[in-house]
Amino acid sequence: MKPAQLKGLASKLTDDYRVSITRACRVVQFHRSGWYYRSKARDSSVIRKRMQEIAQVRVRYGFWRIFILLRREGWKDNHKRVHRLYKEEGLNLRAKRPRRNKAATHRLERPELSSNHECWSMDFVADQLFDGRKFRCLTVVDNYSRQCPGIHVGASLKGEDVVAALERIRQVTKKLPRRIQVDNGSEFISKALDKWAYDNKVTLDFSRTGKPTDNAFIESLNGSFRDECLNVNWLLSLEDAQEKTEVWRQEYNGFRPHSSLGDKTPEEWVECNIVEPEFSTFDMS
Repeated sequence: MKPAQLKGLASKLTDDYRVSITRACRVVQFHRSGWYYRSKARDSSVIRKRMQEIAQVRVRYGFWRIFILLRREGWKDNHKRVHRLYKEEGLNLRAKRPRRNKAATHRLERPELSSNHECWSMDFVADQLFDGRKFRCLTVVDNYSRQCPGIHVGASLKGEDVVAALERIRQVTKKLPRRIQVDNGSEFISKALDKWAYDNKVTLDFSRTGKPTDNAFIESLNGSFRDECLNVNWLLSLEDAQEKTEVWRQEYNGFRPHSSLGDKTPEEWVECNIVEPEFSTFDMS
């Protein structure tokens, strides 16, 4: 039985049979120190307010990410207390994305990654501005470190735009991958991208048709990008969309904790776990 139930039985004995507290506790096998224990209510108003502030700014962060951010700020409360307060404040995420079927178990064999820039993934995300004008975003992610080296926004993106975006990423990072995983979209099977990949010795690894789980890393990035950026911002123009997208990308790389990286950010993961080789076949500097 729980301590509260045992204490209740002991209390009933003292009331009904007028026995001493010591005897009542001995009969129900309840330690006498528990009889005199009084819980000390802790003031939770400050941490509740901080949780509300985090949830209002990052509306798609769930309990664990909020808990990690609180720990970063120095809060010592354990996860059980924080979770109780999280539920009491009504911060639970309501709309959960449906879990996909386990089609990924039949995915084609691919080499295991051991370092940064071995394999990237690319895909498109479509959305619209406040006035209904549609636009697309080319998203890129490093499959090993989960870093997002770039997101390009445009009204209509073609194969030439994909090449231009990759060239901009190369100019900034001085890196290109050995392999890029993509789907079979017209932009990725274009002659422009095929020529660029051949000239730069980059292998284009195409997913099977109708199998998004073949490219799971970019699907995960796109889901977070839509939840935490596109769905929570009022986008006034393509320039505004690009600016807010870049702000989110920098936060994704340098602030947002990733459970797959031990609750570190991609930048922290790279700093702690990856040593860049002095000479590399995929170093473009």
